[in-house]
Amino acid sequence: MARADGYTAFVGTPVGRRLASTLGLPRPVPLRRYEPGQPVTEGPVLVGGHGDTPALAALRGGLVAAGVDVVDEAGEDARLAGVVVDLTAAEDPADLESLRALLSPALRRLDRCARVVVVGRHPESASGVAQRAARRALEGVTRSVAKELRAGATANLVLVTEGAEAAALGTVGFLLSARSAYVDGQVVRVGGGSVPDAAVQAERPLAGTVAAVTGAARGIGAEIARTLARDGARVVCVDVPGAGAPLAAVANEVGGTALQTDVTDERAGARILEHATQRHGGLDLVVHNAGITRDKLLANTDAQRWASVLDVNLRSIVRMNETLLAPGALRAGGRVVLVSSIAGIAGNRGQSSYAASKAGVIGLVDGYAADAGLRRRRITVNAVAPGFVETEMTARIPLATREVGRRLNSLSQGGLPVDVAETVAFFAGDGQAAVTGNVVRVCGQSLLGA
Repeated sequence: MARADGYTAFVGTPVGRRLASTLGLPRPVPLRRYEPGQPVTEGPVLVGGHGDTPALAALRGGLVAAGVDVVDEAGEDARLAGVVVDLTAAEDPADLESLRALLSPALRRLDRCARVVVVGRHPESASGVAQRAARRALEGVTRSVAKELRAGATANLVLVTEGAEAAALGTVGFLLSARSAYVDGQVVRVGGGSVPDAAVQAERPLAGTVAAVTGAARGIGAEIARTLARDGARVVCVDVPGAGAPLAAVANEVGGTALQTDVTDERAGARILEHATQRHGGLDLVVHNAGITRDKLLANTDAQRWASVLDVNLRSIVRMNETLLAPGALRAGGRVVLVSSIAGIAGNRGQSSYAASKAGVIGLVDGYAADAGLRRRRITVNAVAPGFVETEMTARIPLATREVGRRLNSLSQGGLPVDVAETVAFFAGDGQAAVTGNVVRVCGQSLLGA
């Protein structure tokens, strides 16, 4: 069991608040996290943008249908649960004034755990230098706003292909909702293609699907299994034979089945596919979560220690996917979600092997997402990259190091395993058929890395 964040609890008391205010210490607030039946937002969402706002025109109806109180303007005393700013029509850096004009007064009226979502176009598709500059500027603005927000609020950017505005509904809805509590300062790219009609926040969006989760016996993997089952999936919980007892407990808890197999075994992929097919009729979603660390300075790392980390965290995924992504294996419209780490983006002292493996996972996402065969079969591949998440592993970190890890992000606190699981579930949904090739950090906008 992860240790409680005593600091956050203390600064929530009257004495703690006064002391934190006097010393200028961070004052993290408990984040609003999703519970079944919860509305998408707990208050009005201001929408606006530049020009004819083509994305908002497509998104507005879906947000209203989901019960979101969409407003075009807000009184000076109104508290806002969110702001959506559409800059898809921006042609020149001067057009960014529309973003400033809307956001500047709105930020002062944001409620606790509010959401800011900026919508733009992919810079690579720009028709000229000025347009590309304007589109690229949105990332700098959004990441900066995310670092300015307080009281658990977040800001994220959605880049959508022209003509695919409706496909961004699921992404915008996720980023507005409590499911994205620890996703902050991120960029999500939405491509083209047809997307099935899907509610912004359906109660059981994965009903009828079959998912396999590796490393499911404990920690983040167990929470992923619980969240996918909550959303309606039948879950195959996979872990090593040595974790048989906790694995069976998780499988029983979520109403799924347990499969004891080592992901480094040459037949691991075949065993997962056979089990899912024989017990549940097929396979729709694979979550590659299994991983290990063997931390040492590179100067002290021997070949065996190095190879074990690369084999479990990276090479096993390649081998399993040779079977799982072969034609006739994962069903058409399937999803693959990999678990990377901010260590794979920013590096980490004493974790060269781990960082190499997790950066390699990001390379796999790039490669699979560009695969024409997978695209024809409508299979998407994305990754989550957790930051400091409260687990048994982080609970064993020395106190001073643990506290620094918790505070080095815009939300000034560690995340929970469920935060990673919610982002995995987001990638798994029908409404994300146009979302592929993304690596979303679930890190509260960690100050480490990009």
